[in-house]
Amino acid sequence: MSAPVTALDSVVPRPAHIRARSGVFTLREETTLSGEPRTVGWFRDTVGRATGLPLREAAEGDIVFRLAPERVPHREGYRMEISAAGIEVLAHDPAGAHHAAQTVRQLLGPPAWRRSPVGAGPWRIPCGEIADAPRFPWRGCHLDLARHFLPKREILRFVELLSAHKLNVLHLHLTDDQGWRIEVPGLPRLTEVGAWRKGSQLGAGPRAGHLSRPHGGYYTTADLLEIVSYAAEHHVTVVPEVDVPGHCQAALASYPWLGTDPDRQLDVWTSWGVSEHVLNAEETTVDFFKRVFDHVLATFPGEVICVGGDEVPTTEWENSRRCVTRSRALGLSAPARLHGWFLRRMIDHLHGRGRRALGWDEILDAGEEPPAGSIVASWRGEDGGVRAATAGYDTVMCPEQAVYLDHRQSDDPREPVPVGFLSTLEDVYSYEPVPRGVPAENAHRVLGTQAQVWTEHLDTPSRVDYAAFPRLCALAEVAWSEPARREFARFHQRLSRYHLPRLEAFGVEFRPLGGPHPWQTRPDVPGNPR
Repeated sequence: MSAPVTALDSVVPRPAHIRARSGVFTLREETTLSGEPRTVGWFRDTVGRATGLPLREAAEGDIVFRLAPERVPHREGYRMEISAAGIEVLAHDPAGAHHAAQTVRQLLGPPAWRRSPVGAGPWRIPCGEIADAPRFPWRGCHLDLARHFLPKREILRFVELLSAHKLNVLHLHLTDDQGWRIEVPGLPRLTEVGAWRKGSQLGAGPRAGHLSRPHGGYYTTADLLEIVSYAAEHHVTVVPEVDVPGHCQAALASYPWLGTDPDRQLDVWTSWGVSEHVLNAEETTVDFFKRVFDHVLATFPGEVICVGGDEVPTTEWENSRRCVTRSRALGLSAPARLHGWFLRRMIDHLHGRGRRALGWDEILDAGEEPPAGSIVASWRGEDGGVRAATAGYDTVMCPEQAVYLDHRQSDDPREPVPVGFLSTLEDVYSYEPVPRGVPAENAHRVLGTQAQVWTEHLDTPSRVDYAAFPRLCALAEVAWSEPARREFARFHQRLSRYHLPRLEAFGVEFRPLGGPHPWQTRPDVPGNPR
């Protein structure tokens, strides 16, 4: 039997090296900080607010965050020495210093996760040393805002939770058949029309119902700039997604001339699934979405922009005389190849402006090879990632069988709206992001992994919390820690004894390990498990 989990070993995700020592360091009224300015500022504001301590800055603080890349060679890595006299952190870069500060916050216990003091302490941290660095550079979570809109405050809160678990990518799904969530100057109907639908499908499967309650919302440019800035303060990169040339019914409802039949007036879709309606391939439509992506580029400074490219029905192209003629004029062998042609135009546009395109793994099957530098998100299993890495493309592993957090968490009949594959906490924790089929010399092409939080059946922030946590804690450890450091039994101990109380203090409405609370069930809403 393994040794009991100690407080120093309670950190999630688990550090690479931990060595406990006797004694404790105590935060006091006179404790001071120094070092990397952003980290010091975050620690003073966040931990100071929770503890009520001033945590003033000094030339040589009791807690110091130093940048020392020559001594900490790995990006985002850090080394920490905790003694009774203080804490010294050496970090490769500001991100590493911030990760170290998050570790200190965890070691302070659940009260340090609150927004205001609930007691006077004492604020003790066990002595020891920690050396840590991430396994993968891409440690992400995808959040679908198109199916159910989330207020901006909830996205900022979600950023804090990602950062607390050392996840560093927030992939925002901003457009789909059921809603358009990003303001684009000069194209007002995208939000006047496309951001709102008349109702929503309720549940899944043959017994699904309908909720006749209008739903919608969108983010202004200022909102998105604030989200990006806030995420950067927490060392999280925001990857925006505008999905083309399918999943576009909200855009088609706004501007019908973008579709294969310009005289057809569609509504923003109120059902889940894949709409058959797609973009046409006229140059005016290409120019329209170049304009959209130019605004995305101006709003989101990160290197990667997602173009979607998934689940594109070809029936409309094949049955439209206009699109058949267009495909022939372009020299394509079949109208279905308009899929790859359109994606290439968007990707070339992004790459020409110094960015990199991310697309779902259908971009490998769209009729044209993705341009060099494209990143493939492997969601239909692992085959897309294997093919991409073998062919020399970078890939992010996000197979629905393993890391889709909207899928049901157990076979318990009380699970709310049970859909998709069974994906338990242990299933997520057991996932290995580098598929066996990837040649060893191409393993570096696997940038990492990300969880997917689709929101067809997650219609409130509470439902998002329930679906994401604690499974996102498990995924964070998969993305951060080497396989040899991972053991589910010990993770379960750390989670139940130490980490869930932290989430509870923060206000996360997570799923209890033993099953949902009565108020988290949805007995009136049918599911459709696979």
